[in-house]
Amino acid sequence: MSQQKKRQRRAVSGILLLDKPRGFSSNGALQKVRWLLDAEKGGHTGSLDPLATGVLPLCFGEATKFSRYLLDADKSYEALIHLGVTTDTADAEGKVLETSPVQVDEAMVEQALEQFRGNIMQVPPMHSALKKDGQPLYKLARAGEVVERQPRAVSIYELELLELSGDQLRIYVSCSKSTYIRTLAEDIGKVLGCGAHVAQLRRTSAGPFDLSQAVELQTLIELQEQQGAAALDQYLLACDAGLLHWDVVQLSDNTSFYWQNGQAVRVPSAPSAGLLRVYNHNQEFIGIGEIDDDGLLAPRRLIRSQ
Repeated sequence: MSQQKKRQRRAVSGILLLDKPRGFSSNGALQKVRWLLDAEKGGHTGSLDPLATGVLPLCFGEATKFSRYLLDADKSYEALIHLGVTTDTADAEGKVLETSPVQVDEAMVEQALEQFRGNIMQVPPMHSALKKDGQPLYKLARAGEVVERQPRAVSIYELELLELSGDQLRIYVSCSKSTYIRTLAEDIGKVLGCGAHVAQLRRTSAGPFDLSQAVELQTLIELQEQQGAAALDQYLLACDAGLLHWDVVQLSDNTSFYWQNGQAVRVPSAPSAGLLRVYNHNQEFIGIGEIDDDGLLAPRRLIRSQ
């Protein structure tokens, strides 16, 4: 029997901003969109719980080289917190551990929220993708194990009460990377003395991207069915779309050649420090660089010519 020929996928590059639907893991959403795009290579920019919806930047092709910088970006969320009920996952998908009466008002909530604004220490939840001795914590948690987790410093830039209705508390959060909203909800519940978990979670922004730029999965499915994978390319942003707040360096034809071949080059009037977006003489994005100890622009990530 002849061996089946391996499917040849498309070498597409760019960032697609997905409005992730509930019920999909970040990787599950990535693989679905990658299949719809018929893309050769793809990666996501950090985990968004299956319970959560909202902005999930997906990187394809050459854009995967820069996904780590979106992973490190600030995020914002709207969360619906159910007061009076604690679960083992700190969200609505977990097993109920305890229920308590809820007797709070807006003044009490505001006083509680104030304790979490600014730089705080947060203990990551057991149900997370963090690893202990090579094993994700959520796998250990499913096996009934609880291990010690060290508190981590995170920043809550904004924490706003949007609505309080009975045992339902809706908040807006703007925060640094590695902030767990489930843990924040749980901690708020502890301060209020009634416990809490996240009932709904929607990511409204990730780095420079927000919901106004995101496309729904169903839109992609319908367009692919009607017009094919190439029709989805209209939703791909440029590979440098997540880096537009960085300083820029433009190289001449000659220096572009050497730099793209891995050599550090001298660039007059270049910034003295930090990561830089680098463009060639045709104003095409060719990668990111950094000024080295000799004052030369050294390549850090290069765009491969298509």
